[in-house]
Amino acid sequence: MAAPRLREDVKSLSGLEKSALFILSLGEEHAARIFGHLNDDEIKDLSQVMSNLGNVSSNLVEKLFMEFAESMSASGGTVGTLESTERLLMKVLDKNRVGNIMEDIRGPAGRTMWDKLANVNEAVLAAYLKNEYPQTVAVVVSKIKPDHAARVLSQLPESFAMEVITRMLRMESVQKDVIDDIERTLRNEFMSNLARTNRRDSHEMMAEIFNNLDRANEAKFMTALEERNRDAADKIKGLMFTFEDLQKLDGGAIQAILRVADKGKLPTALKGASDAIKDLFFGNMSERAGKLLKEDIAAMGPVRLKDVEESQTHLIAVAKDLAAKGEIVIAKDSAEDELVY
Repeated sequence: MAAPRLREDVKSLSGLEKSALFILSLGEEHAARIFGHLNDDEIKDLSQVMSNLGNVSSNLVEKLFMEFAESMSASGGTVGTLESTERLLMKVLDKNRVGNIMEDIRGPAGRTMWDKLANVNEAVLAAYLKNEYPQTVAVVVSKIKPDHAARVLSQLPESFAMEVITRMLRMESVQKDVIDDIERTLRNEFMSNLARTNRRDSHEMMAEIFNNLDRANEAKFMTALEERNRDAADKIKGLMFTFEDLQKLDGGAIQAILRVADKGKLPTALKGASDAIKDLFFGNMSERAGKLLKEDIAAMGPVRLKDVEESQTHLIAVAKDLAAKGEIVIAKDSAEDELVY
């Protein structure tokens, strides 16, 4: 089969091909740094194109860099706008994906402060507002949606809430500079503090990542982390939910897992489980179902460790999903350490 003909015209390249070729030409170090700013889908798209580029002449690479340099210098500088970002994305991604991305970008930026407050829990907002002047609170409550305003008022101390209601009844039009000042205070103090408070703990994030590693890599990374930072390793271990932690669940939780879990993965998962976990599962099944499961396990013969780990990971994921929905509770050794995922 003849080798594909080399293209020498930059204009014949698609936007994705240009991006892939440009990144490849930068070298591994710079390419790796760029990939660090891309999501998985973007990396997959670029990688697929890279693998199909084949031989590319130095002449084409030079033309690509010249085109890039000319486009950067054409206006004497670079101005980042929603429109220019959308045009760039349209050259690389399909229309639907660009639409979704731009909707996410425009969404929060295009909303007013009052729209953003609608997503704040009423108890959290009330806890902040109860320390403000009643007149300020009256303005805020009058600007948010009625159903949200009602919930916020119900969370305020009764005497303070009545003072706010009285101010609202007497309130006429509010000057724009007053509203602007309140918005600015909410943005700079309340919303920024809320964002910092809601920032995910790094140890929780790493525990989630470790939960998704296979056993070999989990042990390798945990051992290395223990050598470097014992405290961090201990915190991550405490936050991780492992297959052995299933034995801490009550009978109702195990029954819920059995209803949802893939029945084909259950025998393999229990094949490598401790007797305590096996007894827990068998004890929460009907006598007939338990007998059939035991027979399935006995008939399996040797099973690859990788298959056992994958099946056990499935049961862990089912448990965490049920906990996230509020259908079961995942707890550590004490009530103080209770974790709901």
